Amino acid sequence: MSNLFKIFDVSGSALSAQSVRLNTTASNMANAQVASSTPEGAYRAKHPVFATVLHAAGQNNSTSPVHVAGVLESQAPPRAEYAPNHPLADEQGYVYMPNVSVVEEMANMISASRSYQNNVEVMNTTKQLLLRTLQLGQQ
Repeated sequence: MSNLFKIFDVSGSALSAQSVRLNTTASNMANAQVASSTPEGAYRAKHPVFATVLHAAGQNNSTSPVHVAGVLESQAPPRAEYAPNHPLADEQGYVYMPNVSVVEEMANMISASRSYQNNVEVMNTTKQLLLRTLQLGQQ
């Protein structure tokens, strides 16, 4: 029975982690078309890094909660686009665009949404199992 309660910890932490992933993806998509006058000033895509939390040595990590270990900034160079009439163009006529792929971010958003939905379903199923177990104890 106590293992069923651990599922709430795992699913709850996964919901929190996927929420960070969705927010990061939204930020990347919101900044995908923001131009800069320098490569250093261009927005860089950000990606969360997940890790499991082991409570004790030798514990099976299949019941370990997940957390966001950090959010890393992409090291890929920004795209240089030739746009001499753009107000942010440098002396050579280039503006620098973020290294964000909107297609990849959309796929990431769909994946994160599905993971979030799956974890909600796990929590609902676990809740139903616990309620049925309690009902058995009442009979």
